[in-house]
Amino acid sequence: MARPKRCRLVNLPPKHVAFKPTGIPANMLKKEIMTIDEYEAIRLADFEQLEHLESAKYMGVSRPTFSRVLDSARFKIAKMLTQGVLLEIEGGKIHFKNRLYRCNRCQSIIRFSLEEENIKCAECGSEDLTDYLEKYGHGECCRKNMRDMLPAKGKKK
Repeated sequence: MARPKRCRLVNLPPKHVAFKPTGIPANMLKKEIMTIDEYEAIRLADFEQLEHLESAKYMGVSRPTFSRVLDSARFKIAKMLTQGVLLEIEGGKIHFKNRLYRCNRCQSIIRFSLEEENIKCAECGSEDLTDYLEKYGHGECCRKNMRDMLPAKGKKK
């Protein structure tokens, strides 16, 4: 029996969650799902241009696991480009590194560390905020798990 997957750490959710060829309705296309951890692997390796070992540590996985996740993501992107499939980004066994909120007054996206308690919009000062990560199924339970996964302040690994 295979080991259960560990949660992968992700900085932020993707800004855009679907990509398709222009001029073709989405309902006429085959769909390919890229998980959020695959998206994060692409972001770290190809956009941020980090080494695989550094990226793996950032995501809380081994280097071989990171390489497998990255290979899977690259294959899905290649499939989208060569076969014109609809690529959607969703799911995966993940935890976010920060708390993310949308201000209901000015619509800004605000990032807070897990330790911060007084949460206000940095742009307009409003406290009327919506938890942006709830749509990904992440709430207080994930913030607690994330705190448990992070090294204690002042202690080195």
